Amino acid sequence: MFPALETELKQETCPDPYEDFMYHHLQYYGYFKAQRGSLPNSASHQHVRKNNPRYGLSGSFGEREDVIPDPLQKEKLLWPTCLSSAAHRQIEAVSRDPLMLSSPLKSRQLLHDEFGEVNPCLREPRDLFTFFPSSGPLQAPRWPIECEVIKENLHHIVPTEGSYFTSSRVGGKRGIIREPAVTLQGPEDNTLLFESRFESGNLQKAVRVDTYEYELTLRTDLYTNKHTQWFYFRVQNTRKDTTYRFTIVNLLKPKSLYTVGMKPLMYSQLDANTHNIGWRREGNEIRYYKNNTDDGQQPFYCLTWTIQFPHDQDTCFFAHFYPYTYTDLQCYLLSVANNPVQSQFCKLRTLCRSLAGNTVYLLTITNPSRTPREAAAKKAVVLSARVHPGESNGSWIMKGFLDFILSNSPDAQLLRDIFVFKVVPMLNPDGVIVGNYRCSLAGRDLNRHYKTILKESFPCIWHTRNMVKRLLEEREVLLYCDFHGHSRKNNIFLYGCKNNDRKYWLHERVFPLMLSKNVPDKFSFQSCNFKVQKCKEGTGRVVMWRMGILNSYTMESTFGGSTLGNKRDTHFTIEDLKSLGYHVCDTLLDFCDPDRTKFMQCLAELKELLKQEIHKKFNELGQDMDLEGNWSDISLSDIESSTSGSDSSLSDGLPVHLLSMADEVNQKKKIYKKKKKKPLQTRKQRNEQYQKNNLMRELKLIEDTPERAGFASTLQKQPTFFRNSENASSSMMRNEKPRLNKSQLRGRDKGTSLDPSKMTSLILTKNREGMQTQKPRFTVSCCPKRSTNSSQEPAPDMKPLWSRNRYPATKRGRATMMVYPSLHIYTYP
Repeated sequence: MFPALETELKQETCPDPYEDFMYHHLQYYGYFKAQRGSLPNSASHQHVRKNNPRYGLSGSFGEREDVIPDPLQKEKLLWPTCLSSAAHRQIEAVSRDPLMLSSPLKSRQLLHDEFGEVNPCLREPRDLFTFFPSSGPLQAPRWPIECEVIKENLHHIVPTEGSYFTSSRVGGKRGIIREPAVTLQGPEDNTLLFESRFESGNLQKAVRVDTYEYELTLRTDLYTNKHTQWFYFRVQNTRKDTTYRFTIVNLLKPKSLYTVGMKPLMYSQLDANTHNIGWRREGNEIRYYKNNTDDGQQPFYCLTWTIQFPHDQDTCFFAHFYPYTYTDLQCYLLSVANNPVQSQFCKLRTLCRSLAGNTVYLLTITNPSRTPREAAAKKAVVLSARVHPGESNGSWIMKGFLDFILSNSPDAQLLRDIFVFKVVPMLNPDGVIVGNYRCSLAGRDLNRHYKTILKESFPCIWHTRNMVKRLLEEREVLLYCDFHGHSRKNNIFLYGCKNNDRKYWLHERVFPLMLSKNVPDKFSFQSCNFKVQKCKEGTGRVVMWRMGILNSYTMESTFGGSTLGNKRDTHFTIEDLKSLGYHVCDTLLDFCDPDRTKFMQCLAELKELLKQEIHKKFNELGQDMDLEGNWSDISLSDIESSTSGSDSSLSDGLPVHLLSMADEVNQKKKIYKKKKKKPLQTRKQRNEQYQKNNLMRELKLIEDTPERAGFASTLQKQPTFFRNSENASSSMMRNEKPRLNKSQLRGRDKGTSLDPSKMTSLILTKNREGMQTQKPRFTVSCCPKRSTNSSQEPAPDMKPLWSRNRYPATKRGRATMMVYPSLHIYTYP
């Protein structure tokens, strides 16, 4: 197909000077261990090791065999079982293609387009980290080295110990995994076997208190002593038609949706294999109550329920909500990366690595633009999820959004034409892997640290904020939304930030109102809140809002169900949550419709709703108010309730080993700010600085002259100076014009001479009064030796505005005399 390229591949080549240099360079530093003859030439055919993919980056071929790979890539790789048969056939076809396996190591690579033809073009730059090698394996999740992990890969169908984190490794703790504390004595033994040492699992211990009753204790978030809410564990050796009771005894929240009808989730392995039944709500006699033990510590709450297993000898799972693991995300992203159509407009990159070394993925989704001007005109939308690892409902909404925006729907294509989507689908992969509910491996809630300067301790949050900051420099960010879960309210709702700009008054409420109209049976606008509290200043919603994103939201989706419309009194399913991702896209189109009819209708409706809320509030207070006046000036904070009912935990500070780091960084920033001089930007500032420097030099020369003793006599010999002093001082002080009183003016008109000492005191007093009205610039004080009025002390920190000319011109018709600046003002550096 390409004769020129085939000739180039066949011809013999001479040694490349660059590779000869690199050979000696790598050998000198100890990276190259092989003989000289094993060094491949860049123009010759390259050998690709199909059986050892960890040495190559995604999409790159012909790597040197003898260069030591990235230490992170030495770890064991997980071969996914989630790939479809079509994906396996595609991978095998690529591996058999001789052109792909023998392409020269040059910038010109032979790439397949979507029609299967081979086209020479420039390959995209390699990413800093690898994600998915071309042969298909995924990097296995990295665990803290204190965690024991069973060697099993769990896959659920979806029907249509230390004080702080130190290091991690694939597979967690080294050595032999401990067996369960209980071993079965025979086939008649009906003891249940519990296990949670798998991805996202959380159960610390299970105690059998009766034949069919068990007390369960959840593990707190790693490196903390709090946050017990998420549970996910396995039960084996079940008995059919037997009523078991499970009681979780160490929950921390005083309120829960379990008190209003929510049920736990159960998954039966036999039902999944035989009847294609996945997760379902099960449980009876559900109660949520306070533990009676009172030892002065934080009170615990108990959740208890009864269950009957559907089969004998079944393997069942229980969970707080539908699990969505880090491996689930990797399998989904791998399918997107291997899709020849979706990969054209969805670019997968590494945002950063987490504390444990797991990859935090960043997706950029947009259609290619025809011109640079068209590309620059696109606005951006930023979406993220799973900053709280136990809120898996955020991942299901994110999956619904990605399914739609990556589809070939006309609406999806239109959105990709007009927007650039930046998506971080899992902000806290470490917490998701170990089964935390709220925190990362730093032992802190990441959604309270978006203002952090500790890049190494909170890398996911720091890089996300930095990415948005760079994005704001390039283009307008229309919307930011972070997907969360809520354990004490039903329905789905948004938290936003009220806008203080009267030009955009109530505009931040338009998108939530539109969403409530598009999803009336799931989304509740009445539950939305736009109050910005001090305790929420470190959240992503508030920080992005303060960075300049007007429509900045936290989307809260319940762990329970809906109380609205056709979905009333039902639990949310996975499909319900995924459908909300679609409706976010649909509402975004309404929000940006060039026809502003819908927008203005919603704005008018918001004003009417607000009017009613104000009227209701004043009625509750027993006050009357005329709402026909300027009622829009009323503070919205006065009529909105607090968001303290949300799933929020105040930031409890940093670990001890991080506090010293934060103090050190803050101290360095203070020193840097002190040393850094503010740049002069205007000509006026440059002139003032120049005049100040010249005046200071002259003042220093005058102070050093020996004629200071005869200064008073000089004044007496030159009374004309005082006639022009008004002009001089008015030129020296720009805005202040000291005046003489009427008696002095009459004496001046008669030609009588004034007392120089009194005149000097008058000028100094007037100038000092003028200095007090000026904007502070430089520290000045009046010289006490030159003033005859000793009762007036120089005002501290008074900084005058300096005149453009050090020697101002006198009025016409009067004698011109030399002006002595030292008479009026002394400036001490």
